Amino acid sequence: MNIAFFLTPKNEVVCANQNSTMRQVMEKMEHHGYTAIPIIDNEGKYVGTLTEGDLLWKLKNSNDLNFKNTESVKVKEISRRIIHKSVSITSNIESLISLAISQNFVPVTDDNRIFIGIIKRSDIIHYCFNEMEKRKDLEIQQFSMYDEG
Repeated sequence: MNIAFFLTPKNEVVCANQNSTMRQVMEKMEHHGYTAIPIIDNEGKYVGTLTEGDLLWKLKNSNDLNFKNTESVKVKEISRRIIHKSVSITSNIESLISLAISQNFVPVTDDNRIFIGIIKRSDIIHYCFNEMEKRKDLEIQQFSMYDEG
């Protein structure tokens, strides 16, 4: 199956530029209720995912940093504790699922590493659940046909 089937396009994704400030990202995450967002560079390339944990660790480990002066910290200055990998739009479903096990969403890039959207783990689970239900229904139908004969 083509993974594009699961794609939430970039224009529907909340993301931030690596030159955004820590405060801008925190407010964006709070407004949308997200715990992580993709980060892109000025060329539109995916450079990583920033999480609430990354923000908290930056706040904890920076002397003199408080919410009021988070405007002085650029996203590119914040260390990320976990490297969230992306997949190419031409990747197979197995690559996607292996990343979705440990990521709430998987960033998707084109052949030039330009960020084109995300695939949410919830969409993958929903699809798998529907496929399981279809198989179960098919098995019931097959069993019923066998039982009648």
